Amino acid sequence: MVTGGAGFLGTHLVKQLRGRGGIHIFVPEISEFNLTKEGAIIRLFKETKPDVVIHLAAVVGGIGANRENPGRFFYENLIMGAQLMEQARLFGVKKFVALGTICSYPKFTPVPFKEENLWDGYPEETNAPYGLAKKMMLVQSQAYRQQYGFNSIFLLPVNLYGPGDNFDPASSHVIPALIKKCLDAARKHEKEVIVWGTGKATREFLYVEDCAEAILLATEKYDKGDPVNIGAGFEISIKDLAELIMEFTEFRGQIVWDSSKPDGQPRRMLDTTKAFQGFGFQAKTHFREGLKKTIDWYKKKVKNS
Repeated sequence: MVTGGAGFLGTHLVKQLRGRGGIHIFVPEISEFNLTKEGAIIRLFKETKPDVVIHLAAVVGGIGANRENPGRFFYENLIMGAQLMEQARLFGVKKFVALGTICSYPKFTPVPFKEENLWDGYPEETNAPYGLAKKMMLVQSQAYRQQYGFNSIFLLPVNLYGPGDNFDPASSHVIPALIKKCLDAARKHEKEVIVWGTGKATREFLYVEDCAEAILLATEKYDKGDPVNIGAGFEISIKDLAELIMEFTEFRGQIVWDSSKPDGQPRRMLDTTKAFQGFGFQAKTHFREGLKKTIDWYKKKVKNS
């Protein structure tokens, strides 16, 4: 069972799962199974009886969405994870794969972020409720392994991007937001685009197909309680990212930085040693190549809509 299997990451993961010979894959639809309700989760497990659960479903968005919905993002992510894992245990699921987030790390984590730094401080304020809600699955996962021998693993992916990403300005992350802004401005012959923050913050980005591959490798090969980072092992400043997207979208104007808006976490880059040692994962897609594929996909989508 893949929760969130119809979403951005989930679509790519289910496709790869089928490519690996996965025949009996169930993706719960939100209209039929509201995963914040215990009754819906019990009915889901009764009807599907899964051996493995990969929990990707999340209520998520960029800095703006996190600032507007801290209570909702905390409650819905917390309650989904806690109830799903508990029912998975009660229904005898053989393996539970929980997806955390890089937002769980402390605001000032030494770069590159190592898994042992996870509890060294409070997360960056704008997305702390979301990050902490997801981190509770790690606590639950380790507690259930200790008390019940329940095989649950916890993965920490970095920011994702790629074809199928969310381009809705109200909730999108930085790459789709910048792509849309630059393409819209280029089409309208506008002279500038306004971007939040100073451009000095850094981020690491992982191509969505690489992340799907990492999750499947971990599902197949990793059975330990220690959390594992999933990333590409590089960082880029938001300023350099914006300039790259300007180049690829052929936007000839300029970026205006709105420093009254937050940068978010100052730096982000993961140490990915454990993923390579634990289940042989290494990101394959070069960032420029992945970015071009994402922009081409979005251009085609806009053209056909």
